[in-house]
Amino acid sequence: MTAPDPTREAEAARGADRALRAAARHSGGRLAAAAVCSVAAACAALAEPAVLGHTLDLLLRQDPGGARWTAWCAAVIAAEVLLDAVTARLTGGVDARSTAWLRRLGLGRLLRAAPHHAARHSPGELSARLTAQATTAGAVPAAVVGAAVALLAPLGGLVALVLVDVWTALAFLAGLPLLALLLRAFARNSGASVGRYQEVQLAMAGRLVEALAGARTIAAAGTAEREQARVLRRLPELGAEGRETWRIYGTTMARTGALMPLLLYVVLGVGGVRLAEGALGVGGLLAAVRYAGLAAGVGAVTGRLAAVVRGRAAARRTAALFELPELPQGVRRLPPGGPGALELRGVRVLRGGTVVLRDIDLRIPGGTTAAVVGRSGSGKTTLAAVAGRLTACDAGRVLLDGVPLDELSAGELRREVGHAFERPALFGEDVAAAIAFGSGPAPTPENVRAAARAAGADAFVRRLPDGYDTALPDAPLSGGELQRLGLARAFCRAGRLLVLDDATSSLDTLTAREVERALTHDVRPGTRLVVAHRISSAARADLVVWLDAGRVRATGPHTELWRDPAYRAVFAAGTEPADPPNTQPATARAEGTGSEPDTKPAAAPAPPAAGRPGAQRNTGSDAATSAAPARAQGTGSGLDTGPAAAAGPRTGAAPGEGPDAGASAGTGSAAAGGGGRRAPGRETAR
Repeated sequence: MTAPDPTREAEAARGADRALRAAARHSGGRLAAAAVCSVAAACAALAEPAVLGHTLDLLLRQDPGGARWTAWCAAVIAAEVLLDAVTARLTGGVDARSTAWLRRLGLGRLLRAAPHHAARHSPGELSARLTAQATTAGAVPAAVVGAAVALLAPLGGLVALVLVDVWTALAFLAGLPLLALLLRAFARNSGASVGRYQEVQLAMAGRLVEALAGARTIAAAGTAEREQARVLRRLPELGAEGRETWRIYGTTMARTGALMPLLLYVVLGVGGVRLAEGALGVGGLLAAVRYAGLAAGVGAVTGRLAAVVRGRAAARRTAALFELPELPQGVRRLPPGGPGALELRGVRVLRGGTVVLRDIDLRIPGGTTAAVVGRSGSGKTTLAAVAGRLTACDAGRVLLDGVPLDELSAGELRREVGHAFERPALFGEDVAAAIAFGSGPAPTPENVRAAARAAGADAFVRRLPDGYDTALPDAPLSGGELQRLGLARAFCRAGRLLVLDDATSSLDTLTAREVERALTHDVRPGTRLVVAHRISSAARADLVVWLDAGRVRATGPHTELWRDPAYRAVFAAGTEPADPPNTQPATARAEGTGSEPDTKPAAAPAPPAAGRPGAQRNTGSDAATSAAPARAQGTGSGLDTGPAAAAGPRTGAAPGEGPDAGASAGTGSAAAGGGGRRAPGRETAR
């Protein structure tokens, strides 16, 4: 087990205490009222023995004033009971308000943090921190006030005991040093034990949520017993810490429970001697015994002290969410009517000490569809997150229409920059609300349906039991249908920049092409940044940004990049393999304009044609002679991607990794996307 860092633990404790003080201020009015009522109840409790003793003396002497003092006794007792009830009611309200405030603060900070910061904590840990542990921490403000006021009655009882009879007071004081030592040891030992218990509890909650999320995988793998053992592996440790906590609490209560009656017996014995000597009356003896009982109530502070200790330990866990760094935002707005030009200047991103994106310099003209390609781990998703301001870069700047994204207001940013993800999460009461989900004015039902049609979702939504009004829990969705609803949500609120992070990976080839065509013609015009794994997606983009190990290796049209074998290798393991060699019909091979037949190895997929999404790519000549799309001015890794139209992109590859001059690139039918066979159910490279 890793040794705890005292400095870090001390900082966590200070952060937790700050959060608890803020929670107390949030419920300051109710907390003050509870404190006043609690103090008044303590004063009534302190007055009660004196009133009872005096009344008893009057009644024993058959004094006529005994009846009036009997009424006073009833009034004092009734006031104590009533004030205790009001205090309990106010304390419950303070606990609820403090807990709600801690939960809102933690949840708000969690949602405002960048996703990679929020991912530091597992879903199970987050659930435990925001539920059970926030509840325990929320009880601290009222528990502190209650513990402080709880000392008032014992201290007041001790003072009153001195006033009634000094000797009985001295007899009681003889046992207080031992009681103080017991309480001090309890606070120290129980705090450490409770902290360890809650840490193990969080770890088990995290494993449980992981197992529930992967229930189908566990069932398919037949590893239910293994996962059960993994989730419960630390249960003995949890039990040991729990037993240790209760042992400390029980030992302290047993010792104080034994000490307090002994002190009362001593006071009673000394009081009896004083009564026999005539120095103390019957009423005085009654008052002395009652005040000694109140003074002995200092042992009851142990329970309130335990609540404070548990609450502070829980607050440290909850306060960890308060330390999550927020994604900073500004107040600026974008210039009206901007085309959505996206520019990255010297962008560097680190994750866990590792450079994920390194010195990215990239310019994507407004209205361009740019495909981001690269091997797994090259930084594609991180680039998409940085471009859409889902996360901040550690160095450099990202600009949209000339305005840095970190200077935009949150509302402006989310109105103009939309996202669609590989595994979208849907929010809302029904399907229509899930599509309309987002900040700003609610879209009309017509806009919702138009977005669903553009995403290819309208047909299956209409087949649901209540169509667009179907509740989400009652709408069984496949992976592809879920992605289409996520795309519809993005299309419904499309701004000048739309980031699609592998958002069509679960769609079949035909639907994906229809979505890309709708994105061009039916969705608000703007810039598209598409994380792509399919050859067809890269081919239909205006330009391609090729990432390699966190750097921009090259940018340019797909047909130009295709001349580089290293670029072709990016798609070698993709889902759209090239036609096998020597399987194209002779007529198809004859359509090429090169002098050599198409005899490329099977390992090199056929190059797709250039052109914008939705353009026809059915003939080699059309594809080979289509106008070159606009290219990004990417300069990462020292690339020269200037506007020389005739020259291919400089890839910055090592010697021997340059374009394959011996291959027929872009001249044969396969290179130009001409006709050819394709395997059943698989898309031919185009």
